[in-house]
Amino acid sequence: MSNQSVAAGVGLAGVMAHCGGNPVAAVEFLVGAVASSPAAPEPYASLAGLWRERRPELEAGLAGNGSVSAVTAQAYFFFLDGNMDDAAMALGSVTGARPDVAWGAAPWFSDERFLDEVSPEALAEACLRTLDYGHDLDTDAMRERFAPWFHAVEAVGGRSPVPESPAAMSRLPRACGRYDLAFALCDRADAIEPVMWTAVARGSTWRVMGDLDRAAAAFDSAIALDPANWSLFLDLADIRAEQGDFAAAVELAGRGLEHGPDEIALRAAHAAYRTRLSGSPDDLKALIALAPDLPPSPYRDQLIDHACAGPNLPRLLVARARRLRAK
Repeated sequence: MSNQSVAAGVGLAGVMAHCGGNPVAAVEFLVGAVASSPAAPEPYASLAGLWRERRPELEAGLAGNGSVSAVTAQAYFFFLDGNMDDAAMALGSVTGARPDVAWGAAPWFSDERFLDEVSPEALAEACLRTLDYGHDLDTDAMRERFAPWFHAVEAVGGRSPVPESPAAMSRLPRACGRYDLAFALCDRADAIEPVMWTAVARGSTWRVMGDLDRAAAAFDSAIALDPANWSLFLDLADIRAEQGDFAAAVELAGRGLEHGPDEIALRAAHAAYRTRLSGSPDDLKALIALAPDLPPSPYRDQLIDHACAGPNLPRLLVARARRLRAK
């Protein structure tokens, strides 16, 4: 056995499955063993044996069970059945919930059969699921845990027939600080066909890296590819605001409103950037009216801060706006 935790988990699982007659409880012990040593082969061998011998009971017991142990086991069972797409997406969900465990080190996840058969679309969705919970992945420890994922996207992204899949995959290495891989996936996507999503992925990577000029150029390219998309104008307006160019931010937000006149975030940004540029009390009042309809977030607070820095604004109105930051 790989270590004592693995041996104990496999042993207890055997007792639960064969003496206690509870294969679902056995799965929980085996997934606990996987979590303690994700690369160890023994828990997977026991899971495979359970799947062969007690499949009907496991299917009934795991149906609708969204726990980490159930979804981890189901990912492997999908692999055993040759359903590589669902296997990838299930493992992505588990990894998003518990990125502190190197689930991707599972031997099956780097198996050539899996990498050959999983679709680029499914792996892209799996990558997005790893980001669902907003965990900080930009650390050396996370980069080490996600190494099998980086290997997978390199192997699978190169055979995508459409650009959207490698562009979506690039979000995972970007979140982990693997900017080289994020750009490589964008290059692969562009080699298939330049599309808006790739330009956004590239621009978002430059933005995270702090290169706002290149980020702005990429979002300009995205707008050229999808000129009626209001959210692209908002993204670029926000970048110009970060650069301190509030005149450009106002102009871009205004162009966005031509395509999304009812979008609350766009209207709030337009009011905030107009306030910062001109010091208009009416624009600040418009932002104050819109702010409660925006979800509390750092972005909402940032818009309020930009607006409150406008010139010669009434102090009481500024205080009223700042009180919204804490709500």
